[in-house]
Amino acid sequence: MNVLLDSGMSDAQRREALYAGNVFVFSPRKSALDLCELARTLIHTAFAGLDPQTAQHEMPVEKYVAVLERLKPEFIHHPESKRLIQALLRDFGCDERTTYFDVPRMRTSTSDAYLTTGIAYAFHPHRDTWYSAPMCQINFWMPIYDVQPDNVMAFHPQYWDRSIRNTSSVYDYQRWTQTSRFNAAQHVGTDTRVQPKAEVPVEMVPDVRVVAPAGGVMMFSAAQLHSSVPNTSGRTRFSIDFRIANLDDVNAQRGAVNRDSYCTGTALTDFLRVSDLTHLPSDALDRYMPGHPQRAVAN
Repeated sequence: MNVLLDSGMSDAQRREALYAGNVFVFSPRKSALDLCELARTLIHTAFAGLDPQTAQHEMPVEKYVAVLERLKPEFIHHPESKRLIQALLRDFGCDERTTYFDVPRMRTSTSDAYLTTGIAYAFHPHRDTWYSAPMCQINFWMPIYDVQPDNVMAFHPQYWDRSIRNTSSVYDYQRWTQTSRFNAAQHVGTDTRVQPKAEVPVEMVPDVRVVAPAGGVMMFSAAQLHSSVPNTSGRTRFSIDFRIANLDDVNAQRGAVNRDSYCTGTALTDFLRVSDLTHLPSDALDRYMPGHPQRAVAN
C-alpha cells in the first residue's frame, strides 16, 4: 500500500490507483474546511458550551447519546451538507455528470471505551464491501478537529490481496436499512445489530495510521480492511466520511478485486449525482441488487 500526498493525478488515474490498493491524502483546502466548519458549528451548538472533545468526561453516557442522536441527523440533513460535498468533489476534479455520492456522516470515537456501541460504534476490522458497497466505491474521510495516532483509524494492508472468512453473506443492505439503520441510539453498552465480521482472528499489527490535520482529506478503496483504533487519547475524535462511485465504473464493473465479499443488496441506492442530485439509473442498480457482480476471488 502506497500513501500518496497531494497527488496531481487526474480523477481517472486516481481511481485506478485506489482500486490497486493505494491511499491518497490531501492537505486541508477550502472546500474541505468549509464542510468541517459547518460540522463544528453544529457540534458546538449541540454541546452547549462544553468542549466537544472532552465533554464525555462531564456528561453521563445517556445524555451524551441524546446529544449525538440529535446532532448526527442534523448534519446529514442540513441543507448545506450536500452543496458542500458537491463543491468539494468538483474541487477534486470529479466529473459531476458521472460521479455519485452518498450523504456525509459525522462519526465519533470516544476515549477509553466511554461509548463504543450504537451511535458511536467502534468498528471492528472490516471492508466496506462486506456492507454491500460496490467494488468501485471510494471512501472519503476527514477529521473535524486535529487527531493523533491513538484516536484515528487503522488500515491493515496485509489483507489487501488476502481473503478473510467472514459473515458478509448474512448482510443485505436493503434489509439493514429497514431493520437496523435508524435505531443506533438504542444500543448503549451492547450492540446486537447484525453486522459482517471476520470469523477468524485478524492480524491487527502491523497497521498503517494516517494522521492528517483537521480538514485533511483521505481517500481509500472500500475494499481496504480498516478498523477503529482503540481511543486512548482522552479526547473524542470527530470525523466526516462519505463515499463516491463513478457511473462508468459501475456499469463496466471496474474496481478493486473482490476477495471475500458475499453480501446482497446495494448501498448505491443512496447515491446522488453531483450535477443534479438524481439517483443512479435503475438498470445500474438492478445489476448490483443481487450482490456484487464481481464474484469473490479468494486468495
